[in-house]
Amino acid sequence: MPKIALSDCELKIETDRFGPFVFQVGADPEALAVSLQRVEDAHELFIKTPLNQVASRLEKEVVVGSVFGTNTIEGGTLTEDETATALDSDPALVKEVEQRRAVNIKAAYDLSQKMAAKPDWSLNIDFILDLHRLITQDIPHPDNRPGLIRNNPKERVTYVGDEAHGGRYKPPQYDKDIWRLLEALVEWHRDLVGAAVPALIRAPLVHLYFEQIHPFWDGNGRVGRVIEATLLQAADYRYAPFALARYYLANIDAYFTLFNTCRKAAANKQAAPNAAFVAFHLEGMRQTVGNLHDRVNRIVALLLYESNIRRALEDKQINARQYTILAQILDKGQPLSLDEIRQTPWYKSLYLKRNDKTRQRDMQRLREMELVFLDTENRLWPGFTMPKNVKPLGKKAA
Repeated sequence: MPKIALSDCELKIETDRFGPFVFQVGADPEALAVSLQRVEDAHELFIKTPLNQVASRLEKEVVVGSVFGTNTIEGGTLTEDETATALDSDPALVKEVEQRRAVNIKAAYDLSQKMAAKPDWSLNIDFILDLHRLITQDIPHPDNRPGLIRNNPKERVTYVGDEAHGGRYKPPQYDKDIWRLLEALVEWHRDLVGAAVPALIRAPLVHLYFEQIHPFWDGNGRVGRVIEATLLQAADYRYAPFALARYYLANIDAYFTLFNTCRKAAANKQAAPNAAFVAFHLEGMRQTVGNLHDRVNRIVALLLYESNIRRALEDKQINARQYTILAQILDKGQPLSLDEIRQTPWYKSLYLKRNDKTRQRDMQRLREMELVFLDTENRLWPGFTMPKNVKPLGKKAA
């Protein structure tokens, strides 16, 4: 495919009722070069970590966190733990609406991953409609029609946004205008690919314009974020495209406001009107990849720690009581107060027929081997995580 000049990547569409609609890059890749390189460097470092050892665990965490994030942005009420429970359920048996919202997003993710893995896949309208169908099926909404484009009757006007986030916007109302703009969005994205515009710029731009078209009655935000993630996945970015939803949730006010900021900047003929949204997206990718890198390192450290304490038990470097203490700390996944541990039934049973010297000796040995750390607040930490305020070994546990 011959390379298309970036300056030619502007597409103006005349609609029947909405008026002119302009697709443009609206950002200077050279001005974003440093941010782009920071994301690329972070991603290259991330994929060099031992992902194969933790892939299934990391993927599950990413999916749960992402479904929770993108669902919460749109008003979903499930907690992250409740989201995990819903995703572990048989989709055919899920009846409760909030759980169905989560299960539907996961189905859209599955389709996204399947399409992105195809070497010849490109963005198309059927894919967009399929995403919407999956995301909104069996979700009650007075106007929703899964997989069908919105067509407002004259007495119904759709607005997007609110005054707190830059004002309200009236997207296209007529289905033929929406169809024309979706077709143009797909065509314009092909032009961006032809111009070798990086996926880190293409993906947020498609997300931005998709939300301005706002083609469905419900589910536009969820569909737009999955489209963005799919374009990034197709460009070989791993895990981060879906995990990015947590960044959007954490920065939800800026996220919503930027859609209006960029739209108004374009309407006022400002230079690089879309640069702010692209820069926001790049910072999100940088942070997300960095967090994933840290998480992989932590999971690997945890797996190594589990192996080490099993070996220590087998080699009789520690006894069964000490191993139980370590296993309980790991199971909780957070530092535990030593005072609280001593009140638990399982701990009391370990030392039911033992004196205080045995209890203190067991703990001292674990600390000497650095299988646990005790902090100055008398909390026990697993040995793969050292707190900043470690209590010196010379001091006995309180």
